[in-house]
Amino acid sequence: MDQGLAMSAAALGLLAWGLPRAHRRVQLSRAKHRSLAGHARLAQRVARMIPGYAYGEDRFFGVDGAPDDVQQRRREAFHRLAERLQQRSPRAIALTAAAREGLSDLQFTGRYRVPFQFSPLVQEHLKIGSFVAEASGVTIKDLDGNVLHDLTGSYGVNVFGVDFYKECIDEGWAEARRVGPILGSYLPCVASNIERLKAISGLDEVSFHMSGTEAVMQAVRLARYHTGRRHVVRFAGAYHGWWEDVQPGPGNPVPPRETYTLKDMDDRTLDVLRTRRDIACVLVNPLQALHPNISAPGDSALVDSSRRAGIDRVAYGRWLRALRDVCDERGIVLILDEIFVGFRIARGGAQEYFGVKADMVTYGKTVAGGLPVGVVCGRRELMKRYREHRPADICFARGTFNAHPAVMASMHAFLQRLERPYVRELYQGLDARWDARAGRFNAALAEAGVPLRVAHLSSIWTVLFDVPSRYNWMLQFYLRAHGLALSWVGSGRIVFSLNYTDDDMDAVLRKFIAAGQEMQADGWWWHDAAASNRSIRRGLLKEMLLRRLG
Repeated sequence: MDQGLAMSAAALGLLAWGLPRAHRRVQLSRAKHRSLAGHARLAQRVARMIPGYAYGEDRFFGVDGAPDDVQQRRREAFHRLAERLQQRSPRAIALTAAAREGLSDLQFTGRYRVPFQFSPLVQEHLKIGSFVAEASGVTIKDLDGNVLHDLTGSYGVNVFGVDFYKECIDEGWAEARRVGPILGSYLPCVASNIERLKAISGLDEVSFHMSGTEAVMQAVRLARYHTGRRHVVRFAGAYHGWWEDVQPGPGNPVPPRETYTLKDMDDRTLDVLRTRRDIACVLVNPLQALHPNISAPGDSALVDSSRRAGIDRVAYGRWLRALRDVCDERGIVLILDEIFVGFRIARGGAQEYFGVKADMVTYGKTVAGGLPVGVVCGRRELMKRYREHRPADICFARGTFNAHPAVMASMHAFLQRLERPYVRELYQGLDARWDARAGRFNAALAEAGVPLRVAHLSSIWTVLFDVPSRYNWMLQFYLRAHGLALSWVGSGRIVFSLNYTDDDMDAVLRKFIAAGQEMQADGWWWHDAAASNRSIRRGLLKEMLLRRLG
């Protein structure tokens, strides 16, 4: 009997120990987004299972079941466009081909401009030059003298226009030349930079780093150090650099064990934050307001027309403030990663734009006046890298080129220019200006009968497609042929500099409509009346399974 009681007590003890753990596990699972973006380990497994294969020319033009005459029209248009691009930029294309042999970045971007099944034939024929000779105003000039409107935004660096950054770099180099590459000591302008960044961020202290990725690494590292906790919460689809802890899905060879990828804008995420004791920090990329829980849009993922984007500024601001409250309750560090949106959507960044106060903010891209940098601004108690009562317990972080003289001097020029009247005027009515431009864009596209729309967060735009199609990725090549420069992700991320005038926007719109109408006339948006994005995805899944099975 005593033995039976002991066994029962042990069972009850195990149950009491196991039930809370099981509850937390279920709670965590419910807070994950249902897509692969919310399940990093599953996404990696799926990525490893997808077979590599490519369409030959006999299949390339009719994967959607288009009739023979439409396929022939596409084939002729494809080769005509290829010849046009080649004749337009022969020097840039030749130099790109030569450089690709020794530059792995070009090999990667060349391969992943379009869905992988189409990639070999596209790389063979639709060649793109990656070299630029000059830039000014809102345009760039390639090696062959072609002038294109710049829609790349230089990955977000170019907020105020390329001439603005030329001035910052020139002024910075002129100041830095007096000392050259003296590292470890500081130019006097660093003191001014610190005060200006403190004023902009509303935080107590600053540290300088060599890139945005490194700045995020340091912010997370300090949060772990001061909270004594290990886990990081990031949100489905958000990008925070390429290091393991914040990029746990495909593209990361080592899946992190201390990162929770949860659902953006969801109460179940708040429940997880309220009940767990192992969370050091929450990372927020405010750019996700444009496409919550969805990875950054790129044309390599345009297998159908289901790309979604759109912002509810009020709702996202409310979410961030709720997140702020829970982090306060639980002693969790709230980090806003403003590497991309900082200084673009408001002078005070996402904190000002959405009305929320962070514990730490990371800046990069534009703040060094066009030179590479990462910045962490934070509360005093979080920025400290040592403990008074335990002198050997430190949080070490240094970098050879942190606070490089040329970078700091160019940053000083940038931060000074933020105070100038013409820059302050750019921020006046910024949202209303870009809302109106996007509205004009969409109205004109609809009037022209082109099945395209744009969604936007201020001057950051994404192209959406209104008819089900396997060929939307072709749009990027028509846009380039009509004189619009895009980044390698194509129509997924269009970034305007704030010096675009209404006349400049009208010129871009005319090119956009002409490119869309030409693509439409060439048959790429033909679709069967019964086709849908769902049927396209089902057909593609069946195709991949058959390939997988040989």
